[in-house]
Amino acid sequence: ASLLWLQLSCSGEGPAPGIGQSRGGPRQPCPPQAPLLPVEDEPSWGPHRLALLVPFRERFEELLAFVPYMHRFLSKKRIRHQIFILNQVDHFRFNRASLINVGFLESGNDTDYIAMHDVDLLPLNEQLDYGFPESGPFHVASPELHPLYHYKTYVGGILLLTKQHYEMCNGMSNRFWGWGREDDEFYRRIKGAGLQVRRPSGITTGYETFQHLHDPAWRKRDQKRIAAQKQEQFKVDREGGLNNVRYRIESRTALSVAGAPCTVLNILLDCDTSETPWCTFG
Repeated sequence: ASLLWLQLSCSGEGPAPGIGQSRGGPRQPCPPQAPLLPVEDEPSWGPHRLALLVPFRERFEELLAFVPYMHRFLSKKRIRHQIFILNQVDHFRFNRASLINVGFLESGNDTDYIAMHDVDLLPLNEQLDYGFPESGPFHVASPELHPLYHYKTYVGGILLLTKQHYEMCNGMSNRFWGWGREDDEFYRRIKGAGLQVRRPSGITTGYETFQHLHDPAWRKRDQKRIAAQKQEQFKVDREGGLNNVRYRIESRTALSVAGAPCTVLNILLDCDTSETPWCTFG
């Protein structure tokens, strides 16, 4: 039903106002219908192809803005790309890191680097580099540019890695259910793999480099922490990652949002409650 709403909400055939607003938030206007560049995968743009991995759950208003905006932004920069919406449809708490692991595994051999990209963060400065990060992980949403997070080890928001470098880190830890801390653990994995995080230079727009779409007044983050989870959240997971993420793809759907193509993966994650009992809301 949510996918149908997403497909129709920007056309005259869409549902009446109010549908899809069960959490009480304001309905966002559809993105402007400016002409889209017709091709997202033009071979003459270069040998590399980006898998844009977007962890997602029930944020369709933001998705309506994100997909056409990023398709236009990347096409204008002549970045070959495919947008993957990693939609968690199980009944466990949200797990951003596991969704990125799944997206990496399911993105196919025709992409050779990834962007771990929040759905509520839009780049406003066209000088930002989304090209192939051959020299190491490239943190687009660096602390001196991100509107909210400014500590020096921050690597969240938007991070580019080659697939080889992501595999060197064994992906991200699957132990982080709920909001936050998975990025900090991944920073330690990057360092442990002998990689150096690089960040943009010459960007003069400061904290106005990105538009942050998240509205905390009506979309609350799941920040619940039980005692065992509080003890675990600052540890490095030396065992898990790409090698042991447990999931099933319920469906894979090619979708067009205001003329911009994307692929929606409906993902059922699995949780070993003896290992991470905080994956449930109980």
